[in-house]
Amino acid sequence: MPYFSRLTDIITCRISDLLASAADPRLALSEILSEMREGLEACDRNLHTYSVSRDRLEQEIAGHETQAGRWRDEAREHLGAGNEDAARLALQRKSELEDLVAGLRPELEAATGNWNNMQRIRRALEARFAEAQRETERFSTGVDEQISAAFRRPGPAASVESELEQLRRELGR
Repeated sequence: MPYFSRLTDIITCRISDLLASAADPRLALSEILSEMREGLEACDRNLHTYSVSRDRLEQEIAGHETQAGRWRDEAREHLGAGNEDAARLALQRKSELEDLVAGLRPELEAATGNWNNMQRIRRALEARFAEAQRETERFSTGVDEQISAAFRRPGPAASVESELEQLRRELGR
């Protein structure tokens, strides 16, 4: 039975509640971890899609802006040569490109917003996954063994060390 239907279900779940209601908590935890892995993979696919879309839109906008600048320069040249009709036509093309860019900018903002949001979701999923993995450790070791094992593992991430050092300074240690 699937535990999650959306990525946000993983983020908002309470693993302890899911396990408490499961007939076989170890099996349930294994299934939960598997679904979380699938969620992380889906998140990665979405990140890739949003990134490609964002990059494509950025390139397209830059290209259109360059072309608009060229049409403006061409209009200036035509006007300098006394050809107002050609200058008018060049400015019309420039205006069309500027309208196109104006239409693409919200798409770029949406793609960037989606990418940023998916990054936040990815980090939250990773945190939930780590929690589920700790539950797995709890099943396989006693609480005292789990605590001592935490101190035997390689050092925590640099950000944790940095925060720990800051707390030491606050306590005057």
